[in-house]
Amino acid sequence: MIGKHHTYADPKETAAASAKHILGRLEDATAGGRLASLAVSGGSTPKLLFEAFAGTPFDWTRVHLFWVDERGVPPDHEQSNYRLAEQAFLRPASFPTANVHRIQAELQPELAAEQYIADLRGFFGTAVGEVPKFDIIHQGMGPDAHTASLFPGEPLIEDRETLAAALYSQKMSQWRITLAPAVLLAARHTVMLVTGADKVEALRHVLGSDYAPLQYPTQIMREAGDVVWFMDRASAEGAVEPL
Repeated sequence: MIGKHHTYADPKETAAASAKHILGRLEDATAGGRLASLAVSGGSTPKLLFEAFAGTPFDWTRVHLFWVDERGVPPDHEQSNYRLAEQAFLRPASFPTANVHRIQAELQPELAAEQYIADLRGFFGTAVGEVPKFDIIHQGMGPDAHTASLFPGEPLIEDRETLAAALYSQKMSQWRITLAPAVLLAARHTVMLVTGADKVEALRHVLGSDYAPLQYPTQIMREAGDVVWFMDRASAEGAVEPL
């Protein structure tokens, strides 16, 4: 399943539209009084998403926030996905600290992954062998078609049992802790936020080429349920047929 897709003029407009969509799904999830779960990614375009969150009145006390992946750095490091969200979203929106479930990437990578799995199981109340089901997961895509920290050639791409894992990216020369496909694919709703002309080729393969996720990891989202793509004109040009 490729999913629905929407194209906007520029990254800011694209991020604003995706933020509106995510907030709508969160409103639906909390309508019955229960807690909602959201996992976010890092990067330059998500910063615009986070700023849109912070600029929109919303009751965040009913939402618990997780991360799709994290770089193997302390939370105050300039490369930290947590730090980006904290500065652009959590602090400006007065997001409740007790609802934040960051990946403790300052720890030894395998331990950080184990603790993140324990946090997931604790919040979702899932037993060993069960997969947590997020209300909504926000993902991006790199120019090499990676998503989360699932880079081309990574064996975890074919794993449907692991919840989270520590991976060493040779390309980035860096440890990453990431949610695994089992969790990414189980989400009730997924938002794919993609901007930039450097993504055109990757988008063309992810959406239109034969299924080869080891080569184009983001293709795994074809296995997911409700997936909505938000793209700017630069990334979609020549890669996506206009609706």
